[in-house]
Amino acid sequence: MSEQPFSQEKRILMAMRKTLAHIVRDLTPTDRALSYPLSEETVQDIRACFELIAARERELAREAGVTSRERPHFADEPRSTSVVSMQGLSSRGAGHD
Repeated sequence: MSEQPFSQEKRILMAMRKTLAHIVRDLTPTDRALSYPLSEETVQDIRACFELIAARERELAREAGVTSRERPHFADEPRSTSVVSMQGLSSRGAGHD
């Protein structure tokens, strides 16, 4: 798959996911006493669309060689790894002659 169709398809999927999410948010009543305007069948169809979009996004990521563990991180997020300085270590350590 060439780079141009990949990025175009990815943009389409992102736009579809974002638009569906906005529609659901706009239709969700803020007052719990109000009834939800969508039928249960429509809600299930929207969930199915989200699942299909997510599945295709995973396929595209896998084809691009991106693993599911590669996720964006905030700069102030605690790190699970730490950097150890190699400076000052000699090539002859304990136990080496």
